[in-house]
Amino acid sequence: MISRRGYGAAAMALLALAGVSSFAPQHSHFTPKTIEPTQSVFGAIKSAFSNGVNLTPSNIAKTDTSLYAATLDPPATSASSAKTIEDYVKDRGGDRPIRKVLIANNGMAATKSILSMRQWAYMEFGDERAIQFVAMATPEDLKANAEFIRLADSFVEVPGGKNLNNYANVDVITKLAKEQGVDAVWPGWGHASENPKLPNTLDEMGIKFIGPTGPVMSVLGDKIAANILAQTAKVPSIPWSGSFGGPDDGPLQANLNAEGTIPSEIFELGTTRNVEEAVIAAARIGYENGIMIKASEGGGGKGIRFVDNEDDLRNAYIQVSNEVIGSPIFIMQLCKNARHIEVQIVGDQHGNAVALNGRDCSTQRRFQKIFEEGPPSIVPKETFHEMELAAQRLTQNIGYQGAGTVEYLYNADTNEYYFLELNPRLQVEHPVTEGVSGANLPATQLQVAMGIPLYNMPEIRRFYGKADAYGTDPIDFLEERYRDIDCHIIAARITAENPDEGFKPTSGSIERIKFQSTPDVWGYFSVGANGGIHEFADSQFGHLFAKGPDRESARKSLVLALQGMEVRGDIRNSVEYLVKLLETEDFKANTIDTAWLDGIIAEKSVAVDMPSHLVVVSAAVFKAFEHVKSATEAVKESFRKGQVSTGDIPGINSFNIEVAYMDTKYPFHVERTSPEVYRFTLDGNVIDVIVTETAEGALLAEFG
Repeated sequence: MISRRGYGAAAMALLALAGVSSFAPQHSHFTPKTIEPTQSVFGAIKSAFSNGVNLTPSNIAKTDTSLYAATLDPPATSASSAKTIEDYVKDRGGDRPIRKVLIANNGMAATKSILSMRQWAYMEFGDERAIQFVAMATPEDLKANAEFIRLADSFVEVPGGKNLNNYANVDVITKLAKEQGVDAVWPGWGHASENPKLPNTLDEMGIKFIGPTGPVMSVLGDKIAANILAQTAKVPSIPWSGSFGGPDDGPLQANLNAEGTIPSEIFELGTTRNVEEAVIAAARIGYENGIMIKASEGGGGKGIRFVDNEDDLRNAYIQVSNEVIGSPIFIMQLCKNARHIEVQIVGDQHGNAVALNGRDCSTQRRFQKIFEEGPPSIVPKETFHEMELAAQRLTQNIGYQGAGTVEYLYNADTNEYYFLELNPRLQVEHPVTEGVSGANLPATQLQVAMGIPLYNMPEIRRFYGKADAYGTDPIDFLEERYRDIDCHIIAARITAENPDEGFKPTSGSIERIKFQSTPDVWGYFSVGANGGIHEFADSQFGHLFAKGPDRESARKSLVLALQGMEVRGDIRNSVEYLVKLLETEDFKANTIDTAWLDGIIAEKSVAVDMPSHLVVVSAAVFKAFEHVKSATEAVKESFRKGQVSTGDIPGINSFNIEVAYMDTKYPFHVERTSPEVYRFTLDGNVIDVIVTETAEGALLAEFG
């Protein structure tokens, strides 16, 4: 890294390329390899939540912190008398002990799940390895030194390439589950997490899927069916092709039939099967607020278009049809000035449904979340409670089991909210809810899968203010209310994206991540030292969470943490851009909506600029250093061959280089006045630079 006295922060990072370490080659695909840990798992947890220590191989085992993997505050001391998982499940009213889990995911999801469930096992049983974890690992993840592979007890190498070959391949997952003799499969998010074939197949094999049943997942995976179910549970819906808002045109209602689906004749009434039906539906809804054309099976920003007139609708309908081929399409009114509000729900097999508060995820770029925060302070307390109750009714009506998220669009001006969808999985941003509620969500998922009623789970009982956390008296979650929330949490996703090129994903090696945790900020990362982001990986490799007594305190803590964070490697990242967004007046005043960030990007009103002269000088220092290194090696090689000519030696210490930047060429003359001092001359201007190479291969330069 190059630093200039007077500038405080580094002027620019000049990184020497470092080799990417990899695991030893496997004998064959689908061959398990057991990882013998060299330290306790809490050494691993501490490495992910580093307390201001650079994550390098030499010190990764020495890191220490008081932070925990699932919640900011240390969990209460366990009062459980159970010594084994079997005892715990029996005492808590469950029926299915789970001791071995296949993690059918990678990256952030796999890392977080192992950290959280190991923490829970230690707090309950004093044994972090009470549950064994088997990881799936592609050659790309092995080469990238993925953190989750190190955390697992064993891993099985699976085919590389796109996720249809591995983490999204149900046949591969179920085959491994059987061969490895696991009790359950944890799907995480993305990949196969919302494919009903996975829970259905596992159920036939007698292996537990840690999530909802296949039929429920299937119906929720369809946005039309989900809207009909929400309307049946009396959850408000925005005008759409299944409910136009008038007295005689909806809302459509239906309960699941014996096959676990919406009756087809009712389902069809919510669809627009061709452009002409879409035009008719849009005319009934009205173009005043705009129209959204959505593929029922779309997601992640695909299969969705906004229009405000019929001509654009006709074109956009075809685009959506081609983007998610074969998916039913529906039309809905755009909710202008909307906030994206989520309710975290969990259902169990006994018909209980709990709401663990929620999140505000309104800072989005093309429907992809950037910041998440909780509780959603923009929503009045009683209105949000109504949203929670509606989410709980929906969860109970469909027999939902596991963790899920009911998403709403909320208009702060009118205090109105509308159902958006129910995601049948854990969300990336779930640690926000963990920090607010104190409930370890992956561990909660695990206990639901073990058949334990929600009201018998100690962390849920604490959240509801029960004096006896290990009691077994029922809680009426629709009538009783949880304790008051006395904090605010804001999360930031750390991604390998280039904000200067429309957040284009980047890939490459990561030499080091420097993250300074504090009592108010914690985080975790999916890559270790000398790791990287490969071309098939998700661009997110880290997540930071800042906690404060109020929103402004949390915002300031997050800004400081991001400003102190450093990522060295070949990738670009969005850290500096996130700081700029957090410092905008709109974000400070909490007046944003889901269109806010896209507007900023379109207007280019927020940018991270590096002074041109610092870029040019930094590049010149790097080129000069590389010249000296290569020229010196060339002379040494000549001597090794017995050639004694010294004609090339002067060129080591006096030479010319050229830097091209922003369509301008800068010709420098360089004189090396001592081993570490370089004198650069450009158009009569002279600057001396002290250059030091660190043990990691990075350059530190002082000039000015």
